Amino acid sequence: MNKAAIFEFFRRLAEANPAPETELAYGNTYQLLVAVVLSAQSTDVGVNKATRALFGEVTTPAQMVELGEEGLKEHIKTIGLFNAKAKNVIALSAILVRDHGGEVPQDRDALTLLPGVGRKTANVVMNCAFGAETFAVDTHIFRVSNRTGMAKGKTPLAVERGLEKKVPAPFRVGSHHWMILHGRYICKARTPECWRCPVLDLCDYKSKIMEPGAKPATPKAPRAKKERLS
Repeated sequence: MNKAAIFEFFRRLAEANPAPETELAYGNTYQLLVAVVLSAQSTDVGVNKATRALFGEVTTPAQMVELGEEGLKEHIKTIGLFNAKAKNVIALSAILVRDHGGEVPQDRDALTLLPGVGRKTANVVMNCAFGAETFAVDTHIFRVSNRTGMAKGKTPLAVERGLEKKVPAPFRVGSHHWMILHGRYICKARTPECWRCPVLDLCDYKSKIMEPGAKPATPKAPRAKKERLS
């Protein structure tokens, strides 16, 4: 995709959804951080179900520490890897209380020092909570970037670097959400729904599927080489 095509890609998605937001439910920045940590290898829908009661009870890191690891497990036991996630959430909450006055730091490097927080998680928090121009490359963004030809790369970091160079200024904050939603609901992994894609003519994908039920000529979507996505 050339520069003009990338601009038009985001212009159309922005026209259809001017104020995109994460589908994770949260009430404050701390809850957002917890939700994103819990969402690793889990769906937003599943995380929202697990945190509905939790976030009614816990709104601060201090309250989470008081709840404790076993108490947290009871709330999140329906999501994947809940034992490890509970341990990380309690540990990061204790660090926030001890080192940051109970506040989530507005710095990616500081965020990635927290247990369970990788570059992708930090980028989500920076973008959603603080309006930073970050590109949190999850499986959807990785797929859309490679499939469309917008920013090809064999690892999430390579794709992130490509997006940093190519996404134009008017769309840099919202691009993370537009690409996730596009990948989640239209440019799906197994069968992209090209027949209803608003940016079909801009996409470099060679095996477009133009009717429901058709099979892609190349069924496997691009997959990232092993690299921490959290």
